[in-house]
Amino acid sequence: MSERDDKVRQRERDEPEELESPVPRELAVISILLLAWGAWYYFQNTGYPVAAGDRRTAVVAAAADSVDGSVVYAGNCAACHQANGMGLSGVFPPLADSRWVLEDDERLVQILLHGVQGEMVVRGETYNGVMPAFPQLSDAELAAVLTYIRTSWGNAGSPVTADQVAAGREQYPDRGVWQGGAELDEVFPPEEAP
Repeated sequence: MSERDDKVRQRERDEPEELESPVPRELAVISILLLAWGAWYYFQNTGYPVAAGDRRTAVVAAAADSVDGSVVYAGNCAACHQANGMGLSGVFPPLADSRWVLEDDERLVQILLHGVQGEMVVRGETYNGVMPAFPQLSDAELAAVLTYIRTSWGNAGSPVTADQVAAGREQYPDRGVWQGGAELDEVFPPEEAP
């Protein structure tokens, strides 16, 4: 062999060989222990019917007539009208001390069922925006949130019942969005000041 061939062979590394123990002993022991524990767990929990599940007790749901209006308000209304019912000046009208909330519960039901877009004057300030409709809420949820609105933040309105909301749904079933305060006042005339 030439000297050159010898240098080439020295540069080359030997072929890799498989080690005597390719898996570390610690990993092998841990794997065996996990497999043994899994087998033990499986055999300890067999024999239960599939319907037994995880054997926890089911929580009984609250009755449908016990909807918390404050929860419905927090989830659907507070982002605009704020948690304190004061709204945002010039953007979202206040619900506290508002004739739209306190005067006519039938009108208020219609506002939530169909929404309003256009000009409305609330506590002397003009608002020109869009109030979305909430027909997806149940009659009980709408009644609970309306009662909450009419009795919170110093408001002293009467409660609204689920039957009133159901009657409101039937009154204008195919109604679109109310076009501002003027149309609402035309259909539901405001109360006369004493």
